[in-house]
Amino acid sequence: MKILVVNCGSSSLKYQVFEMTAKTVLAKGLVDRIGLTGSSLTHTREGRDKTEIACEAQNHGDAVQIVIDALLHPDYGVVTSLREIDAVGHRVLHGGQKAIGSMLITAEVKEIIHECFALGPLHNPANLAGINACEKLMPGTPQVAVFDTSFHQTMPPEAYIYGLPYELYEKYGIRRYGFHGTSHKFIALQAPAFLGRKAAEVKLISCHLGNGSSLAAVRYGKCVDTSMGLTPLEGLVMGTRSGDLDPTIVSYIVEKAKIPERKVNDYLNKESGVLGISGVSSDFRDLEKAANDGNARAQLALDIFAYHVKKYIGSYAAAMGGADIIAFTAGLGENSPRMRRDVCRGLEFLGARLDDGRNEATRGKDADISTADSTCKILVIPTNEELMIAMDTHEIVSR
Repeated sequence: MKILVVNCGSSSLKYQVFEMTAKTVLAKGLVDRIGLTGSSLTHTREGRDKTEIACEAQNHGDAVQIVIDALLHPDYGVVTSLREIDAVGHRVLHGGQKAIGSMLITAEVKEIIHECFALGPLHNPANLAGINACEKLMPGTPQVAVFDTSFHQTMPPEAYIYGLPYELYEKYGIRRYGFHGTSHKFIALQAPAFLGRKAAEVKLISCHLGNGSSLAAVRYGKCVDTSMGLTPLEGLVMGTRSGDLDPTIVSYIVEKAKIPERKVNDYLNKESGVLGISGVSSDFRDLEKAANDGNARAQLALDIFAYHVKKYIGSYAAAMGGADIIAFTAGLGENSPRMRRDVCRGLEFLGARLDDGRNEATRGKDADISTADSTCKILVIPTNEELMIAMDTHEIVSR
């Protein structure tokens, strides 16, 4: 079975084609600058050089057509007919409370996506546009929506209800939703499997660490808490996001720093985090280099980030009554031995003991980086959200 995975952003479309028998990637690519001048396609067929083509993509419908043309191309395509594509899996940012799992796309499912436009204003409209374009160009091909929020829908009310008047939850759905769910789900399956165990047997803390970061507490395969909230702003200090704040800070900086109220969201989402603390960069590689060169604020930013990750790990271990696995994933989690070391220092009380040699030798590959006597295993598990989308899609259309 061949599955096309589509991830529509506000001005981009990423895609991959999987052959599900061996779970291999046949082709992948990106249509960039949708709706802007200078659109381009970057397409790679497995085993071939990358192909880069200038194109015109005024909307996501144009972008889907460009992708289809690439997949059918006689030189670098991977199918001779669209009938060879058995299903399309779409990443959808927000499914609200109605999307409790991945769903075969129907008119009702599209309405769920539309209802969440206010919760995902940049992504949900683009996600729906990609779905509609694929329906038009590939009529009759099953399509599946894989929601970034659905994995977290197993959280109990005490984890997702805010300390606000309950009517705000009832009327407007103001609650914790969480994000990076597709990544956390992949880790919840892959990390136990790496140790020869089943997801239903372990208590796992999944650490998705990158420019955008979140943690998830996963007890016996089900998410019971996660660090992001109504929006991705809550939780850890991140690349440019502030993370957890005293809410009064918002009105205080409007008054004291004279930041217009309409710009506060951008200020907290795009100018804060380790970028705002360090004044150097939102890229942790730049921060590590600057810290090595003696930049005190870069070091402070790294220390703050590691401390917040460690604090969430401790709280999630308490919420679950312990932890069997701490798994690091995403760009920073997979590739920064330094950050993993700083996070794990002090977690020995959980039975999590880092092997410094294994940690330093591991970048971007599945690995156990804990000591042999560590009762809570510390793992590095590269995430694969596209494969998770393909796996969910395959499961649903095969029923």
